[in-house]
Formats: sequence, C-alpha cells, structure tokens
Amino acid sequence: MNFEENNQRLQEIINKLEKEDLSLEEATKLYEEGVKLAKECYKVLDDSKGKITILKQELDNLTPQNDDNEE
Repeated sequence: MNFEENNQRLQEIINKLEKEDLSLEEATKLYEEGVKLAKECYKVLDDSKGKITILKQELDNLTPQNDDNEE
C-alpha cells in the first residue's frame, strides 16, 4: 500500500477503536495493525523530508546569493 492508502486505513482503525464496542482481542489486533501502519507512514514522511532537504540544498547552491552589503 502507498502512503495515502496506509493513512486512510489508519484512520479507519482509529474510528473503529473509538466508536465500536470491540472485544479486547479485536481491539488489540486493530491496534497492532495501526502501529505497523503508523511506522510505515512515518518512514515515508521521513524519507520525503530527507529528499526535500537534499533538493532544497541543491537549489540553494544554484541560486545566486544576494550580498547584503551592496546597496
């Protein structure tokens, strides 16, 4: 699953845990699945943050810097 699908499934799990009367076993299974999905989402976000940081640094290196001392 991709980030959007994982995030949507995570929201479904949260809603079920908050609203439905589940057995302890069902709630535990859903919670476990939710933790796995959250880890996957955080990994994707962290990877994306790293890529964006690298791209920003590359862009900063290409962009001429204004000298604040010039008037």
